[in-house]
Formats: sequence, structure tokens, C-alpha cells
Amino acid sequence: MTTPRRNLTPEAVRRLTLAAEPWLSCNDCFDTVDTYVEIMLSGSPDSMPALRAHLSGCSACFEEARSLLLLAAADAGVDPGPALRRLEKF
Repeated sequence: MTTPRRNLTPEAVRRLTLAAEPWLSCNDCFDTVDTYVEIMLSGSPDSMPALRAHLSGCSACFEEARSLLLLAAADAGVDPGPALRRLEKF
């Protein structure tokens, strides 16, 4: 049985080859992503470089952060647009 071949998109290649320093595990990311989302929504300076590096290389954690940001913005009644642009800017 052959495994189907999957071509990587340019975005996937970029994420796989990014420097992931300072290093953070997915568990550490999960423990602090809510604080990071609050920072993104408040417009405060990004003060979590390890989390930023992790999100830029881990699509699962990035999607978790994005979903959490959308939920938190809806709950607070704020426009998620500016925070999403900050989150998606790598």
C-alpha cells in the first residue's frame, strides 16, 4: 500500500523552517495562550517572545490561539480584526 504524496504549500514550508527560539512546548503554550490573547486584544506590546515563536511554528497552537481570540473578542463585544492582524503577522 502506498502513502499518498502531499505537496507542502509555501506557507507550510515557511512555518516549518522558522527559528523557534526561544523554545516553548505546546503544554507551556496552552498554559499561557489566554494571557497572550488578552495582550493581543488590548493592543498592548507583545511581551511574550517565546509564545510568539511557538505560534509561528505550530499550526495547532496557532489555531487554538486564533479561536480563543475570536471567542474572547465576541465575549467582550470588541472587534477582533486588529488583534487578528497582530496575531497573524509573523
